[in-house]
Amino acid sequence: MRWEDERRSDNVEDRRGLPIPGGIAGGGIGLVVIVVLALIFGVDPRALLQNLPSQSSTPAPASQSAQSGQADPMKDFVAAVLGSTEDTWGEVFQRSGMTYEPPRLVLFSGAVQSACGYAQAAVGPFYCPSDRKVYIDLSFYRELKERFQAPGEFAQAYVIAHEVGHHVQNLLGISDKVHAAQARGSQANANALSVRMELQADCLAGVWAANANRERHILERGDMEAGLNAASQIGDDRMQMRARGYVSPESFTHGSSQQRVRWFKQGLDSGDLRQCDTFSAK
Repeated sequence: MRWEDERRSDNVEDRRGLPIPGGIAGGGIGLVVIVVLALIFGVDPRALLQNLPSQSSTPAPASQSAQSGQADPMKDFVAAVLGSTEDTWGEVFQRSGMTYEPPRLVLFSGAVQSACGYAQAAVGPFYCPSDRKVYIDLSFYRELKERFQAPGEFAQAYVIAHEVGHHVQNLLGISDKVHAAQARGSQANANALSVRMELQADCLAGVWAANANRERHILERGDMEAGLNAASQIGDDRMQMRARGYVSPESFTHGSSQQRVRWFKQGLDSGDLRQCDTFSAK
């Protein structure tokens, strides 16, 4: 991926090494149990974490580069990808007569406090609509490469673009409508709506990549395959199979591998926001 020439965003907030305002009672073991149970029963772990009581916690260790003031290549990469999403979505919104308001991206180590609650790195990258911030522990990229077999810079960029896709949904009012519908319906209906939300965010990530590549030629040979592989590796079916050895489609909250690849590819192929209506699709 050719990211070096992309503009660096000023909206990166580095909290690595800073004190954490609150924590989860019971410590790390309790969190692992919560996350595993959430995955097994098809519940978004973030929904559980929002309602947990907090307690004081020790500061997360800063990265070696952050402590020494040396260059931080991964932070530079994140700032470049975020800047690319800002430029692209700014242009897309402008063509539709709207103004794009970019999110902030928070880097953290181990655990973080957001307006949506306290979360640890085990939850993975997430977007909080309440404070309009994307949160990511960069150790997730090691998990993406080693545990999920999805290496490559474009795979890493896809993760950020997916969370920014949730921000786009928030700006367009889609998130509020979906959350209201989820509150009125059953758990099965809430799960089904969650899947469509996540698939749309995948499609929006593809729209970013298509437009950024058309304007600034960011993609290299093999990048599309790496991104599609990442989408496939984190499908609910593969995640559930890894966690418990069998799959329960009715408990999906993010979509199957096939669905995630389909919608990410639709965004990549079309570059058109209007082609990402997962709520009307069969």
